[in-house]
Amino acid sequence: MAEKRTRNFATVVYPESAPENWMDILNDYHVPAFVSPLHEFDVNANGVVKKAHYHVMVMYDNVKTPSQAKDFFVTIGGVGCEVVNSIRGMARYLCHLDNPEKYQYNPVEVKSFGGADYAGVVELETDRVKLIADMQEWCKANGCVSLSELYDYSRVHNYDWFRALATHCNNVMAAYLKSLKWTIEHPDEVQSCKNSVAKDPS
Repeated sequence: MAEKRTRNFATVVYPESAPENWMDILNDYHVPAFVSPLHEFDVNANGVVKKAHYHVMVMYDNVKTPSQAKDFFVTIGGVGCEVVNSIRGMARYLCHLDNPEKYQYNPVEVKSFGGADYAGVVELETDRVKLIADMQEWCKANGCVSLSELYDYSRVHNYDWFRALATHCNNVMAAYLKSLKWTIEHPDEVQSCKNSVAKDPS
């Protein structure tokens, strides 16, 4: 029976049994891939700490058989070969983002190869909404009403905000800052509006 071909596979790499330069080998293949932070705090059900390991996911442009993916993983010291059914699900598992009962690894420490975009893959709609809420709260608390100032601050101090501004929430924040500026400059009208609402909450 022919093997089912697909594009996405995962393996586990144990540092002590992999080539010392295994990440360089992975990089030289120019295949989109993610490597998790070193999982050194995972525990078994009995509480025993697991052997330190990395999770690796590759995302081929063309379909491969599991045998072909396994042969590739052998070159980097990978143990096993798993077909990945959900790129986002597996990418998020690299840091246990959806498994609060497990140790939470830092997504910033995920290594990307071959042009793969980790933040773009793992981001959920709820994450985007929270980023916008956090930016609005910061702007209000710090009196920031300039979109360029928010960009400049984010580029240096909070790359997640900067990325969000550059990719999907520029217009939302521009409208919010314009409204916030008006609110700050017209306190009497704002108070009048609040009083009207208080008198007629319907």
